[in-house]
Amino acid sequence: MLTPPDREQREARHGHRGVAILLTGLPAAGKSTLARALDARLFALGAQCLVLDGDHLRSGLNHGLGFSESEREENLRRAAEVAVLLVEAGVIVPMAMIAPLARHRLLLAERLGADYREVWCRAELHICERRDPKGHYARARAGKIASFTGVSAPYESPQSPALILDCETCSVAENVERLLQWLGTEGLLALPMQNTR
Repeated sequence: MLTPPDREQREARHGHRGVAILLTGLPAAGKSTLARALDARLFALGAQCLVLDGDHLRSGLNHGLGFSESEREENLRRAAEVAVLLVEAGVIVPMAMIAPLARHRLLLAERLGADYREVWCRAELHICERRDPKGHYARARAGKIASFTGVSAPYESPQSPALILDCETCSVAENVERLLQWLGTEGLLALPMQNTR
């Protein structure tokens, strides 16, 4: 009878460690776009990767949760539990989530422990508001969205992220390359895989 593989065996087969990477930043900073681009690049390299996108989670697993403090924390708690399962299977998990407060990010850090990395997708509010691809900032300014991060709810900038990405002037491709280099430096992605094109 076959024995189910453990985490080390799964990671050995994948050629990389399992890790959850929080991509945090203001709305429209480019978190989801970057997570999807990283996912595509890692897949092309043969890595096992799955994106947890905050917006997508709210349409399914976290459907019905609003944006009160307790609901935001429950949203992140559920996301963390999914990330734990994936990381234990040796998967790289980019988490595209605002996680606006330091205590929100601490919740993720405490649950995921050594498997957690925090990446700040840094872009100033006026840049994000100018992009506004979904029209959320305009609606928030008009009073049609309550508790919108950056307008009527705070965003606390990370104090000691593992990596800061310039999401104002650098392209998505440039930031993906920075992420890949960083994953290699952190020992999370084998360098031969990283250098494969």
